Amino acid sequence: MIAHIGIGANLGDASANVDDALARLAALDGGRLLAQSSKYRTAPIDSSGDDYINAVASIETSLSAPDLLAALHAIELAHGRERPYRNAPRTLDLDILLYDGEQIDLPQLHVPHPRMLDRAFVLVPLLEIAPDIEVPGRGPAHHYLAAVADQAIAKVA
Repeated sequence: MIAHIGIGANLGDASANVDDALARLAALDGGRLLAQSSKYRTAPIDSSGDDYINAVASIETSLSAPDLLAALHAIELAHGRERPYRNAPRTLDLDILLYDGEQIDLPQLHVPHPRMLDRAFVLVPLLEIAPDIEVPGRGPAHHYLAAVADQAIAKVA
């Protein structure tokens, strides 16, 4: 299975946290890192705090989507992730954006990620590593770029 993972952080050393998350994704049991985007700096959306560092990774995994989500939550927890309220600033946030072309609707997991097409911090890095990717039930991801063009995003050197 191929999964695309959204990565973000805005507390602590956000850039190092994103780098560590990429390393941990590469080391997941039953999987391997296929591609990783550049890192991007973005202002918080529906949140507060410092700017975010974001990236997207593509992984091959033998884990089911719920098991992959559990593995991602364990990586977040290792970084001290807390969830005091919705959209709180975070040391690390890992989201399953896409999972092998599937549409998943479980209480704890919705794939494609329900807000991915509304966020430049997801679309820009996703399209960097998968320019022709299709979003199940929605079509080509690049069709949604114009709608997020007003969201500030800058590649981190």
